[in-house]
Amino acid sequence: MLHLLSLTTEELSTWLVSQGEAPFRVQQLESWLYQRRAESFDCMTDLPTSLRARLRDTCRIWSGSVVEHRTAADGTHKLLIEWPDGHRIECVLIPDGPRRTACISTQVGCAMGCVFCASGLDGVARNLTSGEILEQLLRLDRLLPAGVRLSNIVVMGMGEPLANLDALLPALERARSKRGLGISPRKITISTVGLPRAIDRLTELGIGYHLAVSLHAPTDELRTRLVPVNRAIGLDAILAAAERYFNATHRRLTFEYVLLGGVNDQPEHARQLARLLSGKAALLNVIPYNPVPGLEYQTPTPRALRTFVELLRQAGVNVQVRVRKGDQIDAACGQLRRRLAAHA
Repeated sequence: MLHLLSLTTEELSTWLVSQGEAPFRVQQLESWLYQRRAESFDCMTDLPTSLRARLRDTCRIWSGSVVEHRTAADGTHKLLIEWPDGHRIECVLIPDGPRRTACISTQVGCAMGCVFCASGLDGVARNLTSGEILEQLLRLDRLLPAGVRLSNIVVMGMGEPLANLDALLPALERARSKRGLGISPRKITISTVGLPRAIDRLTELGIGYHLAVSLHAPTDELRTRLVPVNRAIGLDAILAAAERYFNATHRRLTFEYVLLGGVNDQPEHARQLARLLSGKAALLNVIPYNPVPGLEYQTPTPRALRTFVELLRQAGVNVQVRVRKGDQIDAACGQLRRRLAAHA
């Protein structure tokens, strides 16, 4: 079965013409897929009956199936999607005032090995396809009321996005297209632990996505303990690549720092981080840890969080604390998949 979400406009047009259809049918079909929220081919009433029958016989809109849908009191939705090969991934819809943000995954699992993250505990199984990445966006978009659309995308779910750019970039191109979801690249954030060559590839494209680099530590020694892949890269190379991206795109950089109680949340860590970011036009997003069952790491105390942030601000760092959402529905990356697998 042909997964329509994996096809570019040109590929979809070629397929329709090969079926004897007029070229304008591609725009009708894309409208149903991306703007009119069709759940099945039967909904596409302005397409000929014969074409709808052929689509049912040879194509599919959805590749995966939603095996768990949880909703939190704050309006956060989390979906657990299972693909035909049995692998599962997660995606989240996050309401925040006028924004409706989709947080999506790019891999089944993760190979980066961050010691505090549920996504990578079992390593990486495979990359997602561009169609599987888009499918997450469309399923989340369909959770919104009529007339309300996704406004932002954060590629911060399971997996390392820059390790799967070949699939991610076509999916984001469709997401920002006027014939797709029409989301500005300025409202699309790609989060990475920092892969310099891949950052440079983004720099060369010059599209201007928002780049968020996950630091989690102010020194290479501590960062390698928390993010083992850092051993082969190092903070200097990551910061240099991020600076090249900033110079080319003129987009403000965001650095993310998951605050782990008693591990990287001490005053000395704040002072070291302030020195590391000195003079950079960047936002530091401090994220209090969302505990993962079975892991030793804990949320920092309110006092530790407050002191950490105050020291950074006194040093002139532009810092904000991310509000945690969806705690009661295992909204952090990989938590729901792992919890359900443990009870299977």
